[in-house]
Amino acid sequence: MGFRRSRTIERFTRREILALCGRAALAYPFTWLPPSGRGFRQPLSSPKALPASDDLLLDQMERAAFQFFWNEASPATGLVKDRALANGGDQRTLSSIAATGFGLTALCIAAERGYASRAQLKARARVTLEFLLSPRMPSVNGFFYHFIDMNSGSRAPNSELSSIDSAILLCGILSVRQYFQDRQIASLATEIYQRVNWPWMLDGRDTFAMAWSPEKGFTRARWDTYNELMMLYLLAIGSGTTPIPPSSWAAWARPTIEYQGISYISGAAPLFIHQYSHAWFDFHNKQDAYANYFDNSVKATQAHKLFCLSLAGKFPGYSDGLWGITSSDSPHGYVAWGGPPAQGPIDGTVVPAAAAGSAPFAFSETLKVMRTIRDHYPFAWKRYGFVDAFNPSTKWVNPDVIGIDTGISMLMAENARSGLVWRTFMANPEAQRAMNLVGFH
Repeated sequence: MGFRRSRTIERFTRREILALCGRAALAYPFTWLPPSGRGFRQPLSSPKALPASDDLLLDQMERAAFQFFWNEASPATGLVKDRALANGGDQRTLSSIAATGFGLTALCIAAERGYASRAQLKARARVTLEFLLSPRMPSVNGFFYHFIDMNSGSRAPNSELSSIDSAILLCGILSVRQYFQDRQIASLATEIYQRVNWPWMLDGRDTFAMAWSPEKGFTRARWDTYNELMMLYLLAIGSGTTPIPPSSWAAWARPTIEYQGISYISGAAPLFIHQYSHAWFDFHNKQDAYANYFDNSVKATQAHKLFCLSLAGKFPGYSDGLWGITSSDSPHGYVAWGGPPAQGPIDGTVVPAAAAGSAPFAFSETLKVMRTIRDHYPFAWKRYGFVDAFNPSTKWVNPDVIGIDTGISMLMAENARSGLVWRTFMANPEAQRAMNLVGFH
């Protein structure tokens, strides 16, 4: 399946980098209905302020996450580290384009929330876009290498040109273009987006290749089965310069699984696949010929919680107030784990981003998890907010945060609070055009 191959590429790249460089390399607020079905609440479009205590908790999380994206980026390039020590003071220089995409969007949230001065945030956005267009930042046909050095922009050893991570970066780029309404930022962002040669990454087929490298060419692995791929296809279809045909939207498979009576589109994949595209594209109250993908993510979150609770007999740390497993660090390195169905060497570890990244889909249930961690597991909260993963039974705690996990937590918290990221990103005409072309209504 496409998902497993995509994470294998990432994990293999991390392993190679570690081997070579050592450890150092490495406008829609919601109200909530009374419980229905299995206890999950459905979002409504009518705005209503969150309770002060809930809003405060999410604000603490977002402020801490922003500090990661501000402190752990190069002021000279704007590139954000792939990971960093959760208490700061990290000396590694490996950045990722995906973390940088989340970081650009974090600048919009910070400006809206007053976490830093608007002038500083605009300047950081401008520096980042200028560097992405500079000769120091290698790209091929508009796509970027997954891992690069945050100071020089040089490609990390054996890093692949990543189609999905380039898409995450572009989502951040289009977010700052729309939010700051700055002529120079808009010009730079548009140039970066318009130079992407989307058909090239199709490699003569109907679905995107996951990666390309100068040593091996295109990978055999394709983005051909439902996962985080929706943003990639929509960005490509909405392009005003080199789009792919709207028919490509129908080219990837949408398998369904059933768990404890819940049927939804998914593969055997961790929960994050139901979150990433939703961080920017607003699928709420929209449907294409196949599904309402927002409701699909509600069901996926519901099934995942029930899956975790089914493991409580083996791992007593899991409970109604503490659950969530998605790709993350573990005591034995970075792993893709989760369910249903069960995948990876599940050992009772909790990944805060699993619940936090689903905040818009199951607000009260996910907030309960975040509150449980914040109140009862103080070792899992550091300078940059929640650590990437911890085990409530063994007391193992990851010393790091990972940019993409911190990023999805921050963006989805803000979407649950205000819909800011959705409202900003969906104002881009390319996003609107793409969703119209593939038949959303």
